[in-house]
Parts: sequence; structure tokens; C-alpha cells
Amino acid sequence: MPLPSPHEALIYLMVITSASDRDMTDVELARIGDVVRTWPVFEDFSHDRLVGIAQDCQKSLHEKDGLEGVLARVAEALPERLRDTAYAAAFEVAAVDLEMRLEEVRVLQLIRLKLDLDTLTVAAIARAAKARLRTLT
Repeated sequence: MPLPSPHEALIYLMVITSASDRDMTDVELARIGDVVRTWPVFEDFSHDRLVGIAQDCQKSLHEKDGLEGVLARVAEALPERLRDTAYAAAFEVAAVDLEMRLEEVRVLQLIRLKLDLDTLTVAAIARAAKARLRTLT
């Protein structure tokens, strides 16, 4: 299987995080769409490709190497400078419904390890996402 493009790799991580608890909620799917529409890293991405890429990710997860294989290809496809951005996108999807299930935490750990992110970077991303998503009630 060929390596995904950097855009595809970012989307794969969001899809994997959303699907980790076997329940891709409308809120999570909407957040993936929001990230793709609004984050500068996606400014030259053709938005009509999003659904197809998400479907490709789902198919890849069912192949022989499964999640490990997808994460390895994603890590190889992402330039070093986009690794924290990729983790931030995945965390955004996990945190958007204001509850993080154990499966999502575990997938985020796997992503962090595959992308070789340090503890301080991960903590900063988590803190920023929580602050951004906090409500008054």
C-alpha cells in the first residue's frame, strides 16, 4: 500500500481517533470537517476528497497490518514539522464531545508514540484543546 500524502495522513489520524471507540459521532465527524475547512495546513486541500480519504482509512484498518500498519505509514508520510499538528488534530476530535473514552486515550497514546512526540508538547496540545472547547455551563 502506498504512503498517504501529508493531508491524507492528518485525516487518517482524525478518523482513527473518532473510530477508536467504534462510534463515530456526528460531533466528531463535524469537528473533522471543521478542522479540514479551517486549519491553515489544509488550505490547499480539495475538501471534496474528505469522505473518500476517510473511507480509504477505514479499509486500511481492516488490512493485514491493521492499526499498526496505518500508524506506521502515517508516521512515515508526515514531515517532522507536521507531527505536533497531526497530534493536535487527532486530540481535537477526541476532545470535542468533552468526554474522552479509554479507547480514545489509548489511540492518542499510540499516535504520540508513533510520531515520537515529547510529553511537554503533548501536554500543551491537550491543555490548549481543553481550554478552546470549554463552555460556560
